[in-house]
Amino acid sequence: MSEEANKDGVTIEFQPNGPALVKGSFQLKEKGEWVKKDATTALCRCGHSKKKPYCDGSHKAADFKAD
Repeated sequence: MSEEANKDGVTIEFQPNGPALVKGSFQLKEKGEWVKKDATTALCRCGHSKKKPYCDGSHKAADFKAD
């Protein structure tokens, strides 16, 4: 499905050896509270971010390699 076909929903794009980019309006439960996101949000996949669940670029220094 193309992003255009899903223009009213949420898309998740996994960056090679980087974060998951979530595009669209969605809610994320963070520290027990629901937070609304309306812009592209980069979520950590490497586990090294100091801003979890968000990506802070730590995957580069950690030399993260996705499976």
